[in-house]
Amino acid sequence: MLYDQTLSRVETYFDKTASKTWEQLTSDAPVSKIRQTVRIGRERMRNKLLGQLPNDLSEARILDAGCGTGQLTTELVKRGASVVATDISNSLIQIAKNRIPKDYHRKINFHVGDLCNKDLGQFDYVIAMDSLIYYSLNDLSRILIGLKQRTTKEVIFTVAPRTKLLLVMWYLGKLAPKGDKSPVMVPHSLGKISENLFGIAKVKDLGRVSSGFYISQGISCI
Repeated sequence: MLYDQTLSRVETYFDKTASKTWEQLTSDAPVSKIRQTVRIGRERMRNKLLGQLPNDLSEARILDAGCGTGQLTTELVKRGASVVATDISNSLIQIAKNRIPKDYHRKINFHVGDLCNKDLGQFDYVIAMDSLIYYSLNDLSRILIGLKQRTTKEVIFTVAPRTKLLLVMWYLGKLAPKGDKSPVMVPHSLGKISENLFGIAKVKDLGRVSSGFYISQGISCI
């Protein structure tokens, strides 16, 4: 039930509240200094996650889980991958379709919906950049186990690390009015994630990116 509630909040936020903001943030349009630090941080993290993958992905089928406006999808296709680009937000999927060059579309299956949908099939790799940051430890673990069962190589993802700043932001977020449908990031520790996945997947620390208000931890499940 908690998972469904969080999913609904994420969908509402990105589809109806933040799609224009996200469209601007992920473009070359001028943004505020704070958002510029987020833009820089996301680019650094995207490059870090891509660095885990082979340069030649021509034989690979990859799930871009929470593809947003398609920046990561574009880079994966450039390396030759066949990509299932899924996002809970129809608005963001439409932006991705408009932005990604049309000749890339033959290598992409765009999908609006839950990244846990088993009908999406099996993959060589799954990448979930900043799309799992709103879920509790139990829900996160369940998602990762489900994805790992459908992945032959790696599940690569990010979480919000348990830093003092993010913990303060988390507690303030929990005090928000009940009518506020914005999702709140849930900080996680690498140790707890590893403990929950013990015997199922080996968890590897890919390093942290900290850029202004963007703080993110890269993790791999093998």
